[in-house]
Amino acid sequence: MPHESSSIRSFFLTGPAGRLEALLNAGAPSATHAAIVCHPHPLFGGTLHNKVVFHAMKALNSFGFPVLRFNFRGTGLSEGEHAHGVGEIEDVRAALDWLEQEFNLPIIFAGFSFGAAVGSRAAYDDDHVRALIALGLPAVAVEDRVYDFEFLRTCTKPKLFISGSRDQFAPPSKLEALVDTFADPKKLVRIEAGDHFFEGRLREMRDAIETWIRDYLSSETLKP
Repeated sequence: MPHESSSIRSFFLTGPAGRLEALLNAGAPSATHAAIVCHPHPLFGGTLHNKVVFHAMKALNSFGFPVLRFNFRGTGLSEGEHAHGVGEIEDVRAALDWLEQEFNLPIIFAGFSFGAAVGSRAAYDDDHVRALIALGLPAVAVEDRVYDFEFLRTCTKPKLFISGSRDQFAPPSKLEALVDTFADPKKLVRIEAGDHFFEGRLREMRDAIETWIRDYLSSETLKP
């Protein structure tokens, strides 16, 4: 039965470059998983309050999962300075460690854009992370940033990729070719007429997450 909690905890967790501002949406007492959602590039306005991040949180929280969002170093009230996606990987690892210690539940990782690129690198080999969701994964170089997803070629955890058909950072043909190189199991969902930020298409994005999570939870082979 869908569950949605209105209880939100605001706190700081200990990160490698100082404290990280965080929000936790409470889960159900019977939660089977915990979840984390990572925000887009902080130098371009990305924070834990981003609309895509918020809707991803709502989708995951609707299953009763406690969901953690946090600001990367140097963003909002988080300490430290932007570290060009290198130090941020360690921020995600610290957040995953906190989530595991707090709940001792298998974790579902989700990230949007920069958060997907950076966060998946921390999540793919974390034993507590059982599944990965990448929203708006960049499939081309973005300004001076080139993302390397070689590690996903050997990641056999269930993976969901959701992208808008008009995402300027992930032209459909390039994204398909990239995802084709990744290990199974995986699913690519394209949101028609959606741009990088799923403007006007957030409901469809959220529905795609919820549909996939239902399949993930009902599949005997994927249960923790």
